[in-house]
Amino acid sequence: MGILSQLSIINLLWTTAVFCQYEDYDFGDEYDEPDQHPHYFNSNPSAQAEVPHFSFPVQCARECFCPPEFPLSMYCDHRKLKTIPNIPAHVQQLYLQNNDIEAVPAGPFTNVTILREINLSFNKIKSHMIDRGVFAKLSNLVQLHLQHNELDEFPFPLPSSLERLLLGFNKISQLPGIALDGLPNITMLDLCNNFLDDSVLKGNHFSVMNNLMQLNLCNNKLQTMPPSLPSSLMYLSLENNSISYIPENYFSKLPKIIALRMSHNNLQNIPRNTFINLPNLLELNLGHNKLKQVFYIPRSLQHLYIEDNDIEMINVTLMCPSIDLMNINQLTYIRVDQNKLTAPISTYAFFCFPHIRTIYYGEQNSNANKSTQIRTAVFRRLLTPEEYDEIEDDRETHDQETEEEHEAENNYFFPHFW
Repeated sequence: MGILSQLSIINLLWTTAVFCQYEDYDFGDEYDEPDQHPHYFNSNPSAQAEVPHFSFPVQCARECFCPPEFPLSMYCDHRKLKTIPNIPAHVQQLYLQNNDIEAVPAGPFTNVTILREINLSFNKIKSHMIDRGVFAKLSNLVQLHLQHNELDEFPFPLPSSLERLLLGFNKISQLPGIALDGLPNITMLDLCNNFLDDSVLKGNHFSVMNNLMQLNLCNNKLQTMPPSLPSSLMYLSLENNSISYIPENYFSKLPKIIALRMSHNNLQNIPRNTFINLPNLLELNLGHNKLKQVFYIPRSLQHLYIEDNDIEMINVTLMCPSIDLMNINQLTYIRVDQNKLTAPISTYAFFCFPHIRTIYYGEQNSNANKSTQIRTAVFRRLLTPEEYDEIEDDRETHDQETEEEHEAENNYFFPHFW
């Protein structure tokens, strides 16, 4: 046996011995391991704190696990903890999700200097149990998870270094403008599943967030579109509210929007040119509303969801007023089930949308007492060999995803979008 083969076997046995010590530890996909997010942890090296030199093995809280492969990470999740353990000074990523923690005192963070990510999701944290300024002093913190807790107030103050803030599934009903003023570097803000209404968003809360790319406001109590959104916005989630209309020219100052999700609202009419100023729009979801007719869609759009509305006929000329051979419409998928269609979409659609692959008709609500189907539930045009290979590759990738990932994608934009 060659020397290299012997060394490989020795290395394998050593690695196995190390991991056997922690055989009950779950390395699930929910952990954001540092090497899997280079854009997040290494996008601006000059802005990061210099990592001090530590002798190894480094200190680890006895309640937690510090894997040798990731010496700057400390895993304290799923351990029925009621309090936050003391955090060693070298830790950069701290995982405390899925515990019974109710308070965030300043004590455990006393010696922390380079902490960049904290995950406190799925706990029982209450707003009045968070020591004031406990997060603000963490001048290198860029990601904070507080979703699925019992917060009734927006946590304040927070460090200006913060880039990603997740506050979904709480009871937040107030959004003080001064809290957002101090967050100039935020790129992603998740406020889904809270108690926010129109009165809370009346001010120019988001306008100061010039780096904001993703805003999630789904499952709140909004009746109107949020005002004064920054022009940097690329992903906007407003599902499961009570929004009934989109003001004229609302998107004229949001040209970078890539994905817009407004399913499960009360929209009845979309002005014809509502989306005309969105040259980068790829996904538009207006399903589960009360729309009666279609509207103009930008040539960049690839996926359109208008299922479960009151549409009786798809007027293709409204969607595509003209054909430009130099700027072809990119639409590939359209979902129109649970409407009131009685006939398939006009074949003119295939001239307007030459890239279209699938029209999902499903069942239609054309009769008040029963649903009907239009000839076939799905139309798929024949694909070229190259397109077929691409679809097969995509299918293999999707088959590897878990049910949890699929459910998460239905409720949120994929969190790591850049």
